[in-house]
Amino acid sequence: MMSTIQTKLGEPVVDEMALVHAAKGGDVQAFEELVRRYDRNVFRIAQHITHNREDAEDVVQDAFLKAYENLNQFQGQSKFYTWLVRIAVNEALMKLRRLKPGRTVSLDEDVKTEEDSLPREVADWSPNPEQQYSQAELKDILTRTIQGLPMSFRTVFVLRDVEGLSTEETAEALELSVPAVKSRLLRARLQLRERLNRYFQKRDSGDGKP
Repeated sequence: MMSTIQTKLGEPVVDEMALVHAAKGGDVQAFEELVRRYDRNVFRIAQHITHNREDAEDVVQDAFLKAYENLNQFQGQSKFYTWLVRIAVNEALMKLRRLKPGRTVSLDEDVKTEEDSLPREVADWSPNPEQQYSQAELKDILTRTIQGLPMSFRTVFVLRDVEGLSTEETAEALELSVPAVKSRLLRARLQLRERLNRYFQKRDSGDGKP
């Protein structure tokens, strides 16, 4: 019998690893539950990388299909979701390579920025909290600004700050070292803060995009 955990409402939820073990044993419903549990998260990650809803939907399908076909290769040394994110990121990058064959798309790029000499810790990278915008408008502004970040920064930022993976999980999903993740996250936050501040300044003057 699959082990369960209790939600705040007292409803039983099957543990992730129990679902994985059941799926490995041929339980299709167990894998379908994993899909339901994570498909929205995987879609958001894919859309941040591809910038296209249809491409992101393709990535989600391809990622779950590949995960199902290679389920026996998952050894359980990390969370299933972390393993799934790694597959999804790779599928999204391959999708971009097929769409833009003349352009190299990689997470290994090391983008040099002017912020490299700044302090390692930045407590507040968000725009001025006194700016008054609707939640929907702020979400749209933030999404478009994130899309403007270099791929190596954007993907780390999305996994760490948008999807809430830990630094270690982000490093594992992207096959990077923890110091590399911390460095790219810092630089992503700095660039994002600079872009957002520039946007709001131009917005206040009646013009501007991130």
